[in-house]
Amino acid sequence: MDVADDETRAAWAIASRKYTDEYDEHVEQARTARLLPAEVRALRTIVPGADVVHPMSGHGLDDVALARLGARSVHGLDYSAAPVASAQRRADELGVPCRYTRATLPDSGLDDACADLVYTGKGALIWVADLAAFLAEVRRLLRPGGWFYVYEAHPMVPLWAWDADEIRVRPDRGYFERSHVNDTFPGHGAVEHQRTLAETVMACLRAGFEVEHLEEHPDPFWLPDGFRAAAWDGRVPNAFSLLARRA
Repeated sequence: MDVADDETRAAWAIASRKYTDEYDEHVEQARTARLLPAEVRALRTIVPGADVVHPMSGHGLDDVALARLGARSVHGLDYSAAPVASAQRRADELGVPCRYTRATLPDSGLDDACADLVYTGKGALIWVADLAAFLAEVRRLLRPGGWFYVYEAHPMVPLWAWDADEIRVRPDRGYFERSHVNDTFPGHGAVEHQRTLAETVMACLRAGFEVEHLEEHPDPFWLPDGFRAAAWDGRVPNAFSLLARRA
C-alpha cells in the first residue's frame, strides 16, 4: 500500500463515523431510495433478476434502490467496517436481499463469474489507484455477457471552483494531473485519483469490455449543504455514466 492509500484510509476511518451517526436518517432515506433517472434508463432491463456486486458501496442506499428495481441479490463491498456494519443492519431491518463484506477490488475474495452486473455508483473510481487491476477483477466477477456500470463525477469536476457568480477553473488544479487531495467533507484529506474521460474509456476497452453507452451529465450527484456554484447551473459537465459489457 502506498502513502496515498494510507492517507485515504485514515481520512475515511474518521469520515465513516457518519454511517453510525446518521443511521436513523439513512433508514428513512432507504425506504424510498431510487436510482437516478439516468441510471434507471440504462439499467431497467438489466437489473431485474440480476446478481449485483457493488464495490465501495458506502451507505448502501443504492443497493436498496437496486433491489427495488428488481435485483435478485446485491453484494456490497467496502474497506471500512462502519459502512459495512450499518448497511447490513439496515438491509436486515428492511428485509432487502443485500449482504455486505469488508473487502476491496482487486482483492475481493469473491468467486469467478458470480455477478450479472458490477455497479459502481457515485464516487467510486476516484479511490481506485490501479484502474487496470480493478477492471480485470470486475471482468473476473462477471458472467459471460455481464455488465459493468459506472455513474461517476466527471473528471472536470475537480477543476470547478465553487464561485456563485461565474464558472471558474481552480488555479491549483489541472485536468491532466494524476491525483489531488480532497478538501471537502466527508473525505477531507483523502487522496483522489484523477483520469481523463478518454483514459477511463480506453481502460475499459483494454480490459475486454465493449462500451455500449457513454453519457455526460450537467448535474452533480452530490451537492454540499449551503453552497450554490455557477458550475452547477447546467452549462458544464459534472457527471458521466458508462455502461459496458464483458466481451
